[in-house]
Formats: sequence, C-alpha cells, structure tokens
Amino acid sequence: MTISFYSHATFFQHDTGPEHPESSDRLRAITRALETPEFATLVRKDAPLGDAKQIRLIHPQHYIDRIFGAMPDHGSNFIDGDTIVSPASGEAALHAVGAVCAAVDSVFSKQVDNAFCAVRPPGHHAEPTQAMGFCLFNNIAIA
Repeated sequence: MTISFYSHATFFQHDTGPEHPESSDRLRAITRALETPEFATLVRKDAPLGDAKQIRLIHPQHYIDRIFGAMPDHGSNFIDGDTIVSPASGEAALHAVGAVCAAVDSVFSKQVDNAFCAVRPPGHHAEPTQAMGFCLFNNIAIA
C-alpha cells in the first residue's frame, strides 16, 4: 500500500502563541512519530500552495478577503476567541488547502492508496463565513 504524507515547513511558522492548544508542538510530535522505521515507506511531499479558487468552493470571496485582511505584519491577531493568526498564517493556510486538495487528487487518480496531511492551521471546524475552533478555512470540505 502506498501512502503519501503532505506537510510543509511554513506550518511551523503559524504562531498561535504560548500555551495555545493548537501549536507547532502538535506538528512536531506527528513528524517525530512518522520518522520511525515503520513509516519509512511514506511518500513524503511538500504541501503545494493552494489558491483562492479552491477556497471559494466553500467560502465566499468576502470571507476570504476578511481572513487575509486580518493577517498582522507582526505579532498576532484574534479572529475569534480561540482562532489566532500571525504573519505566516496566510501562507500556511494556503499550503494547508493545497495539501488536502493534492492528497485527494493523488488518491482519486490512483497515484497512491491513501494520504495523510499534517497541516496547520487545521481545517475542519470553520463554517462558510466564520473561522472557528482554530480553523480559518474548512480544508476538509474544500478537499
């Protein structure tokens, strides 16, 4: 069985601040676990950059503009009570979208049997016009 693994270095730059439950430590733990010999056959791929066309499959343009407009030049910004963005969050979000779309495409085109995406910010709680639960875009629905 062939399994692709998508991730990207920019996910570590999405800074949610100290003590936040969705931190780069989560990704570091996943990466460490997948470096063990039993995962040596993973087809490791850098997450490609997604685009607004993919995001618009689920989210309207005004929402996309609002999210990217909230990206600070330095420091952080709260989108809601628990969803935080930093200067690298926009690029990380685009790579997260690119990862899940590439993963689904690779499975449906039978290039691989399965795919696993270790992405940040995560993307399963966001609603069409509302960031939620640490998620900016609903990567699952987009994929």
